[in-house]
Amino acid sequence: MKISEIRKKIDRLDERMLLLLNRRARLARRIGRLKKRKNRPAYNPAREEKVIRRVLSLNQGPLEADALGAIYREVISACRRQEQELKIAYLGPEATFTHEVALKQFGASARYAAFESVESVFQEVEKEGAEFGVVPIENSLEGAVTYTLDMFVESDLKICSELYLRVSHSLLSRVPFSRIKKLYSHPQVFGQCRRWLQQHLPHAELVPVASTAQAAQLAAEKKESAALANPLAASVYGLRILAERIEDSTLNITRFLVIGRRLPKPSGHDRTSILFALPHRAGSLHDALVPCKRRGINLTKIESRPSKKKPWEYYFFVDIEGHIKDKKMKAALEELEKSCLFLKFLGSYPCAG
Repeated sequence: MKISEIRKKIDRLDERMLLLLNRRARLARRIGRLKKRKNRPAYNPAREEKVIRRVLSLNQGPLEADALGAIYREVISACRRQEQELKIAYLGPEATFTHEVALKQFGASARYAAFESVESVFQEVEKEGAEFGVVPIENSLEGAVTYTLDMFVESDLKICSELYLRVSHSLLSRVPFSRIKKLYSHPQVFGQCRRWLQQHLPHAELVPVASTAQAAQLAAEKKESAALANPLAASVYGLRILAERIEDSTLNITRFLVIGRRLPKPSGHDRTSILFALPHRAGSLHDALVPCKRRGINLTKIESRPSKKKPWEYYFFVDIEGHIKDKKMKAALEELEKSCLFLKFLGSYPCAG
């Protein structure tokens, strides 16, 4: 068969796909009207993950799962906009990893606003300037993002979903490799790429800056300079990618949270996050967690933070497998609350992994 004949078949398939995509969008618009009537949010992470999982389970190739998932997330994003145009606040600036993961979750059809601090993201969602916010919560190498944990103590916002991103660093520049004399990046990134830098750019001056996005901006402005940054920053700041995936460890993964004013429905594969404070006595943490152990409920994370109100008083952040509407979970938390000075429910949401 000739190339021209194959292309005619592709054109006919494109026409059919266009008809089907617009039919899907019209159905999404009808759902949006019904949701508005019943005061339901347009973003339904449990439903969206279910759609993605179903599509991937039906896939017989040759499209790979990552590619198909990316296509369908954009389809969902475009259809979600038929229900409501969402504004997403995220920890900026533009072209950071938080920006990247927000784009992957909400797609090109949402509006985005970058903020300089996690506190500002929380405030924007609280005052209804944005429907949702995206913030980092922990990194597999660096540990918890403490300023995000601390915001949950005072905020009434809930966790709506979680996202994971494999953090990958690239060398970006406007000049060839041989002309790079100065290298900008966040201090942690230099540490994560130490071996590669010693091997490939041992004579370059390392200049620490506040973010990888700022590093890319400086590399675009300064002569004979480069940046270690997110590949997304290359297109934003007009740079070329000279080298990719230069981090020393492939296990660098960051977990992010989507925060909002409403709780999602159960998905069947959920995680619950809580925050509590205990009396300052021996064995209090062990005793508090016994209700979960007795019911066979698995704890996936526990993190402590100073209360900042009283010396040696701590808050505990705990992630638990299951949804608040599960009978076992509800009973365990009711029993746990009896031994706490303070307990706060932060959200039940679909697990990302």
